[in-house]
Amino acid sequence: MLEQIHSEEQFAELLSNQKKIMIMKHSSTCPISHAAYEEYEKFASESSKVPVYYLVVQDSRALSNYIADEYGIKHESPQAILFADSKPVWNASHWKITSRALKDAVSIN
Repeated sequence: MLEQIHSEEQFAELLSNQKKIMIMKHSSTCPISHAAYEEYEKFASESSKVPVYYLVVQDSRALSNYIADEYGIKHESPQAILFADSKPVWNASHWKITSRALKDAVSIN
């Protein structure tokens, strides 16, 4: 099940309490983001190896910008980022966000 996050505090708590997490930056108005979100949902329902979270960029712009600035990952939407040991180890955007790509990222990182 996907859980939406809204704040830097929530994000920091997730990083400190989990070895790995996957975050998706989702735009509620973009058809490409909608397709990527469906792939993300599929991944979440099929994989229990890593907790999955998302943020809606229109609702959580400050958090989205914080992640981009803090970790040096150019903001894109949609965008999936895998964190391991509180550091980003993989990311993909747009049509590269597929259930298969997400599974592969988790298995090799």
